[in-house]
Amino acid sequence: MSTILEKISAIESEMARTQKNKATSAHLGLLKAKLAKLRRELISPKGGGGGTGEAGFEVAKTGDARVGFVGFPSVGKSTLLSNLAGVYSEVAAYEFTTLTTVPGCIKYKGAKIQLLDLPGIIEGAKDGKGRGRQVIAVARTCNLIFMVLDCLKPLGHKKLLEHELEGFGIRLNKKPPNIYYKRKDKGGINLNSMVPQSELDTDLVKTILSEYKIHNADITLRYDATSDDLIDVIEGNRIYIPCIYLLNKIDQISIEELDVIYKIPHCVPISAHHNWNFDDLLELMWEYLRLQRIYTKPKGQLPDYNSPVVLHNERTSIEDFCNKLHRSIAKEFKYALVWGSSVKHQPQKVGIDHVLNDEDVVQIVKKV
Repeated sequence: MSTILEKISAIESEMARTQKNKATSAHLGLLKAKLAKLRRELISPKGGGGGTGEAGFEVAKTGDARVGFVGFPSVGKSTLLSNLAGVYSEVAAYEFTTLTTVPGCIKYKGAKIQLLDLPGIIEGAKDGKGRGRQVIAVARTCNLIFMVLDCLKPLGHKKLLEHELEGFGIRLNKKPPNIYYKRKDKGGINLNSMVPQSELDTDLVKTILSEYKIHNADITLRYDATSDDLIDVIEGNRIYIPCIYLLNKIDQISIEELDVIYKIPHCVPISAHHNWNFDDLLELMWEYLRLQRIYTKPKGQLPDYNSPVVLHNERTSIEDFCNKLHRSIAKEFKYALVWGSSVKHQPQKVGIDHVLNDEDVVQIVKKV
C-alpha cells in the first residue's frame, strides 16, 4: 500500500514544484494522468481476492433517495441526524464518536429519504487514512451530500473535504464535462475543438492519452476544457453529486456574520443543537434531489394523496411510474388517464411514453 501512497505524494510534490506555463503544460498533464491512475488503484486495488468488508459500512438502500452527511469529526453530524430523523447516533464531545454508518429515515413531502451519518472524514482519507476509504465509497452511492461544516472555521474545512472527495472521483455541484470521447482501432488521435482552447492542444491531449496507452481515439471538445476534464472523461468512473454545505453552530456567531454566510452559494446556515433553520434545509434538499410526486387514483375512488409514488426528475414517464409500482403493470398497460400540469385536458388519455410533472394524478387502465 505504501508504495502507491509514496508514488502519489512524490507526484503531488513534483506538481507543487513545477511552474505553470505553456512550456510545462504537457509535463503537468502527464503528471495529472499518472496521479488519476494511481488514485483509481487506491479505490479499487488490482487483483487479489475480495477483502473482508468491515462491519457497519454496507447499508441497504431504502426509500426514494439517499442523503449522506460528510464532515470532519465533531462538527455536529450526529446531533443533526438525531434531531432530523429521531435516530440515536452516539453523540459525544470528542472526535471519532461515530465509527460506523448510522442510517436514519425521514418522510418529507410524502417521499421517504434515507439519511446516512457517515463517520468523520479526516485529512488524507483518500490516501487510505482512518476509515476514510470506506466512508467515501458509501458517499459515492448517495443522491445528495450534506457537507456539515463548523461555521467558525468553514472555508478551510470545505477546501480539505472537497479535495478528499475529488481524489475519490466525486465531483460536487458540477456537470459532466461536455467532451465527446470514443476509442477506435486505428486512425490515430483525432482532436476537434468547437471553441478556442486555452489549455488543451493536440500535443497535450496525445501526452495524456499515451499515459493511458491510448493511441487511437476521436475527441471533440465542445467548450474550453482543462486537462482535468479530459482525464475525468477518460477515467469514466467519476460521479457527479449535488452538495449542500451546512454551516452548523450558528448560535455562536453574530447576525452580521450570518448575513455574509447567507450569500454563499449552495449554503444553509443551521444550528443542529437548537433545531434552527431546518425547514430551509429540507426545502433546499427537496430542490436538489429533484424528485417528483405522482399520485395514484383507483377507478371510481378519490386520489390517494397520502402516499405518492416518487420518481426521479430524469425518469418520469408513465413507463417509469408503472415499473415503480410493479414490473408486471407495464406489460398489461392499455392507456392511462392523467390529471395535472403535464396535460391539456383534465383528464387526458395518454400512452406509455407520456412524461409526467410533479403532483400529477394518474389512473392506469390495463388490457382485459
